[in-house]
Amino acid sequence: MTRSKKAVLLSFFVFPGAGHFFLKKYRTASFIACAALLSVYFILSGTIRMARQISEKIESNYGELNLADLVELVSKQPQGVDYESINVATTVLIIVWLVAIFDAYRIGKS
Repeated sequence: MTRSKKAVLLSFFVFPGAGHFFLKKYRTASFIACAALLSVYFILSGTIRMARQISEKIESNYGELNLADLVELVSKQPQGVDYESINVATTVLIIVWLVAIFDAYRIGKS
């Protein structure tokens, strides 16, 4: 297997920047990995905020909680969660991941 294919597979299946680390392009790998990790942080923090709000609503409901009530709570958008930033972070993560794959292939070929 060629170096370019290994780098692409590492970037695709492991994490953005892993292929660059394999190719010994440490600055580029660090930049790509940091951008991806920052995006993952924003996605996870927003998701955790949403889950906390839903769990607080469930705890405040002292009566029995049936499945219909739970589905209703989950389907409503909790207030105070910035969905736009979660969408932007997801888009950035996808773009960074794709750029890492194609750039690892390009560097591996040269």
